[in-house]
Amino acid sequence: MRSETLFSEVMDPKNRANPYPLYELFRQTPVAKQSDGSFVVSTHENIRTLLFDPRLSSEDLPPSRRPHTGNPIKDWILNPIKNRVVTAHRPFIFRDPPDHDTLRKFVMDEFTIQRVNDAHGRVESLVDEFIERCRGRSEVCLVEDLSYPLPVAVICDLLGVPEEDEPHFQRWATQLATALEPDARHDETGRHAIVAAFDEISAYMRKLIREKRRRPADDMLSRLAKPGNKRTPGMGDIDLIATGILLLVAGHETTVNLITNAMLTLLRNPDELEKLKADPERAPRLIEEVLRYEPPVHFRTRKATSPIDIDRVTIPAGAPVILLFAAANRDPARFANPDRFDPDRADNQHFGFGGGLHYCVGAPLARIEAEIALVTLCRRLREPRLMSDPPPYRSGASLRGPASLGIHINGIS
Repeated sequence: MRSETLFSEVMDPKNRANPYPLYELFRQTPVAKQSDGSFVVSTHENIRTLLFDPRLSSEDLPPSRRPHTGNPIKDWILNPIKNRVVTAHRPFIFRDPPDHDTLRKFVMDEFTIQRVNDAHGRVESLVDEFIERCRGRSEVCLVEDLSYPLPVAVICDLLGVPEEDEPHFQRWATQLATALEPDARHDETGRHAIVAAFDEISAYMRKLIREKRRRPADDMLSRLAKPGNKRTPGMGDIDLIATGILLLVAGHETTVNLITNAMLTLLRNPDELEKLKADPERAPRLIEEVLRYEPPVHFRTRKATSPIDIDRVTIPAGAPVILLFAAANRDPARFANPDRFDPDRADNQHFGFGGGLHYCVGAPLARIEAEIALVTLCRRLREPRLMSDPPPYRSGASLRGPASLGIHINGIS
């Protein structure tokens, strides 16, 4: 297998169930140039270095481009304006300092540990509610019955999205999440679908923000939508829409994978499932190991703004860079027995939530949701067993997780 085309194998859906042998090959060439001119970085030390390198930009999305409609006013006036505005106001995970830092601070000021902890009771109630709906069945689909609806309900509740609007987000979020996949950026049909989903959810967010300003409530979106003043400027409307979309999409897409990957890992390691059932206090350690061992996000892309010398390789200015987090998480130079699932592992400095300036703002909430979900599932599902292994996987290679996870049960406690 040629190293310069190895990343195409990672992107191939046939390798979605087990990409780790490919990651092992990548670590043999820690900074591997691909035939398309991109560079894949796969070791823990190199990724840790690059995450703090200002020459590596997160502004790597191609310019927004709406499809030709045949309407001269739209094609020559309206859509070019929309394209420029969207390109200039990406969500902050696709922005560099100082814009990134300014927008992130708005969110961090609202996404406090106290507010996340206050969601604890709501999460417990929702988990029990979703599990109770499965009573009387001998089979459950973890994704459909819990892993997907739970994070959607939680993030919508925090942001102040009306419960009746939650079903709209599955299609929008699934489509927008493909923007993280490198191949989708060069697929014209896929790009048009992303633009269409973004326009739809933008129109929804614009309407919701207007309503929050008319009738503020005790929710995150109402607080973010407050007008600023000379001393403390508020977030601009366009950035507020982009931030709201980011929180809705990222606030549940990764958590779906985290919960599902965690339960799949426990079912493959029944001794650990029994340990968690007997000692729920193991949950935080177990989640940290899942984030290392089967992370919800396998890689993120960047762009070099200047030449970067690393590991005897020069990455030229303008080159795309792929930070292969999941490969670094199993780097034997950093972790002993990296292919072993070990919740008692010490010094578990993984990249399960990324790192550096773009460390996931929703990490504390995702941890709480996953811990409560796992502890409750282990306590309430009687004799859970996988229906098939490996399960079918979602198409994405970056946001990697099962599309469904069928589980046989002997009832619910």
